[in-house]
Amino acid sequence: MGLYRERGVVLRTHKLGEADRIVVLLTAGRGKVRAVAKGVRKTKSRFGGRLEPASHLSLQLYEGRDLHTVTQAESIDHFRPIHDDLPRLADALAILEVVDQVAREGHADTALYTMLVGALRALCAERSPLLVAGFYWKLLGHDGAWPVLESCASCGSDTELVAFDLSVGGALCRACRQGVPISAAALTLVRRILGGDLRGALSHPAGEVASEVADLATRSMEIHLERRLRAVRLLAP
Repeated sequence: MGLYRERGVVLRTHKLGEADRIVVLLTAGRGKVRAVAKGVRKTKSRFGGRLEPASHLSLQLYEGRDLHTVTQAESIDHFRPIHDDLPRLADALAILEVVDQVAREGHADTALYTMLVGALRALCAERSPLLVAGFYWKLLGHDGAWPVLESCASCGSDTELVAFDLSVGGALCRACRQGVPISAAALTLVRRILGGDLRGALSHPAGEVASEVADLATRSMEIHLERRLRAVRLLAP
């Protein structure tokens, strides 16, 4: 145990005692880290304002048995447009929530860290109606839950695919359909996202197809995590 430096994104925080705060981070080299930031809720705190969810930081921490301790925190990306805009912040929290669920303490996942930082930078630049959904689909693939999209996930038939259920494996034909219906346009868009054209898919306009893909991504992520997601519904009508 001792001092170490890391880069990390704040996933969530909560109060501890009268002046401290627990900070949950996704770090580049150590996966998820739970640390205490002592005295940061005092007005004279040196870095308390930097330890906000969706902040990207360069950190110095002291390794403890259960909780690490934040001793320094310098901003790499504060992502001001996210923190200044409620819809963007809601999107960021929806992304952070699922990362918090899939990340493992003490297990580095460079790809997940890179995905998260990239998503927050993209959200900072422009709010796409499919950014959260695109992140969810890519994260499902990264986490070993890549859906079958080119043939029926149940029987293997390459006939028309009309439904989707991640618990079965993905898209389903008319004979095997269960879960929720999926339109041909939505299926094509999911294929674009998972086929390497995420940047192009993010330019897809808001509308019925984008909403269908987003709803399906949320449903699939909830099936994968076996829990309801809260943050993704913060701004739901």
